[in-house]
Amino acid sequence: MFIGIGLLMLLGAAVEPSAPRAAGTVWLVDLDGPLGPATADLIVRSLADAENAGARALIIRMDTPGGLDKAMRGLIKAILSADLPVITFVAPDGARAASAGTYIAYASHIAAMAPATNIGSSTPVSIAPTPQMPSPTGGDPQGDGPAEPAPAAGDAMTRKIVNDAVAYLQGLAELRGRNIEWAEETVRVGANLRASEALEQNVVDLITQDVSSLLADIDGWEITLPKRTVVLDVANAGVFTVETDWKHELLEVITDPTIAYGLLIFGVYGLILEFYNPGMVFPSVIGIVCLLLGAYGLQMLPVNYAGLALIIVGIGMMVAEVFTPTMGVLGLAGVVAFVVGSMILMDTEAPGYGVPITVVAAFAATSAGLTMFAIGAAMRARHSTVKTGREGMIGGAGEALADFEGQGRVRAFGELWEARSEVPIAEHAKVKITDIDGLTLIVQPED
Repeated sequence: MFIGIGLLMLLGAAVEPSAPRAAGTVWLVDLDGPLGPATADLIVRSLADAENAGARALIIRMDTPGGLDKAMRGLIKAILSADLPVITFVAPDGARAASAGTYIAYASHIAAMAPATNIGSSTPVSIAPTPQMPSPTGGDPQGDGPAEPAPAAGDAMTRKIVNDAVAYLQGLAELRGRNIEWAEETVRVGANLRASEALEQNVVDLITQDVSSLLADIDGWEITLPKRTVVLDVANAGVFTVETDWKHELLEVITDPTIAYGLLIFGVYGLILEFYNPGMVFPSVIGIVCLLLGAYGLQMLPVNYAGLALIIVGIGMMVAEVFTPTMGVLGLAGVVAFVVGSMILMDTEAPGYGVPITVVAAFAATSAGLTMFAIGAAMRARHSTVKTGREGMIGGAGEALADFEGQGRVRAFGELWEARSEVPIAEHAKVKITDIDGLTLIVQPED
C-alpha cells in the first residue's frame, strides 16, 4: 500500500500541471462536499498561487454541508488576508452553503448564488438547534407565525459555543456589509434561506446562473482589499480551473477518520507483533509507518484524547490477557474499552467526520477473535505434554545397538546414547527410557 502511495506521489509530482503565470486570469477552485483539512489546504494554496500568478480574482464554487471548525477558520483567515478578490459562488443549481459554507460566503468579498440553491443552518454541529427559540427580529424562524417563548438557557459551554459563533459570523457580516441580524439567527436557530430570499435580505450580493454570467455581472465592481482597492475587470478574463494534486489526494486519504483510525490500529498491532517476535523487522516497519501516518491524520482532526487513550488501553488489556490469562476478564474489559474509545474518538458531529459503527465493530470483533485464539493456544500449550528437555525424553523409545547387560549403547531421538539396564537387552530390541543419569539413559525392554 505504501509503495503505491509513494508511486502516486512521484507520479503526481511529475504530471502536476504548472500554474499559468500570465496575469489576467480568474482562478476557479471547487469546494464540493464536507470541508476538511485537505480541501481547506487546497483552497489556501490555490489562493496563494493565484496571487503569485497575478490572477484578477479567485472563485470558490461551493456545494457543502459544512465541515470542521478548525479548517473553516484557517480558510477564512486566508481569505481575509488575501491580496486579490475572493468570490464565493454557491453552484450549481441544487447546491447549498450550509454551516461552514455560510461563514465562508460571509467572509468573501463577493457572495453569489445560483437560482435553485440555499444558504444557512449555521448552528454549531455539536449543539442541537432549538426550533422554539425566537429569531432576533421577533418573528418565527420558520416564518409560520409569531415566535414561541424562548426556552431556558442551556449550560455554560453551550452558551459559550453559540455566542462565539454568533460574534464570529457577525464580525464577518460587519466587515463585508451584510445582514448582521440574520447572521445571529442562522447560528442560534439554524435559519436557512433560498437564493432569492438571501439576495433580498442582503445575505449575498447577486444571483447568477454560471461562472461566465457571474464574471459578466461583477465586471466593474470595486473591491476593497487589506492594502488596496481594485476595480474588477473580469468580463472577458480566462478561467483557470484548479485541479487536485497528489498532496491533496494524499492528505484527503490520511485525514479520513476511518483511514486514520485504521492506520492507528494497524500500527499498534504491528509493533505488538514485532515485540512478540523480535527480529521479524517487517511488522515493526509497517507498524511505525502506519502509526506515524495515522497520528498525522488524527492530529489534523478534532480528536477526543480520552477516546484515543481508551483505545490504547483496551488493546493493551487484550494483549495482557494473552500473556496472563485471567479467564477472559482482562480481554473482555479491553474489548469494552476499545469499543467505547472508538465511539468517542472523533470530537465532532460534522458530516463525514465520524468513524462508522460498522468499522468499529469489525475492528473490535477482529481484536476479540485474535485475543480468544491466542488465549486458546496458550491454554492448549499449558496442558500439553512437554516435548523438550529431560521431561520430554523420559518415556521415549530407543533401540539397542548390540546385546548388553548393565552398560551399553542405544539409539534414541536420532542420536547415540550411553545406556544402562538392570536386565539383559538384545541387539535391535526396542527399549523404553525410564530415567536419565547425567548423560546416561536408564532403559528397560519396551515389552
